[in-house]
Amino acid sequence: MPPVRGRVEGPRRRPERLLADRGHDHDKHHRLVWSKGVEPVIVHRGSPHGSGLCVHRYAVERTIALLHWFRRLRIRWEIRDDIHEAFMTLAAAILCWRRLVR
Repeated sequence: MPPVRGRVEGPRRRPERLLADRGHDHDKHHRLVWSKGVEPVIVHRGSPHGSGLCVHRYAVERTIALLHWFRRLRIRWEIRDDIHEAFMTLAAAILCWRRLVR
């Protein structure tokens, strides 16, 4: 079996910053994120487009689109959350495996 490619990382840790679009620009959200020890980077309402967050947003939306290839995730049939989460984990593992094999 060939070795797994990719970077070896340490354990998960709390993120330093949270990126969000102008739909989340509210004092309540700012306070909640600061209380968790994370710096909010939220585009203010009324500011011109081109804030630079679209680069990171593209990666998130692309991942969601990849997960929607799995019909069971696109149309949620499961009532129980744990079963749905298990299918999400399985789909993510399949997507990672496909990417590593390439």
